[in-house]
Amino acid sequence: MQYVEPSRHRVDLRGGQLLAASGSYEKKLKDLDGLYADTAAFAAAVESHGEEIVYRVTDRKPESAHGDLIFGVTRMEPGRIGDEFYMTRGHIHARANRPETYYGEAGEGLMLLESPEGETRIVEIGERIVCYVPPFWIHRSINIGDNPLVMSFCYPADAGQDYDVIHRSGGMRSRILAEGSGWREVPNADYRPRGPGDIAAILATADQ
Repeated sequence: MQYVEPSRHRVDLRGGQLLAASGSYEKKLKDLDGLYADTAAFAAAVESHGEEIVYRVTDRKPESAHGDLIFGVTRMEPGRIGDEFYMTRGHIHARANRPETYYGEAGEGLMLLESPEGETRIVEIGERIVCYVPPFWIHRSINIGDNPLVMSFCYPADAGQDYDVIHRSGGMRSRILAEGSGWREVPNADYRPRGPGDIAAILATADQ
């Protein structure tokens, strides 16, 4: 049998990246249409700095088969669109019973989580804080600080991502708004609850 070789990887905090990564992708502000409630503010921001990178992911994928892990680093810049902080698109795992962990390397952030039935949870993330995202939870990272949010992450190699689950419901059930020097959670007026068939389809991915 040919075994995968052990490896060692350094997290570059200044660059917010995993060194010796095997893959990477980035999302510019112009790529994030539909995330923010204030569409006029988003359009104006895209007009002035749409090429700005909001977040970049670098990762390592030793194997894609069941039993291995994908790990990497996310760096998200600070910023706002209207009263909403910069955020990731968010996703649920395509095999929804796969968990994920995030470790705060630098900055201040939130993990906004939502169950298929629409229950929400918020986990604050800072330096040396581990956030555990259990199976079946939709999750989105939000930078609530004035500096880049850098997090290491790890999840099963066969998990996959379903980004459209949020779009189909008109966004996540809650929005996170700036309030003074902090933040607050408010209902998303565009949210559409999932029906029994949608929920059953998510739960059924565990059998794939």
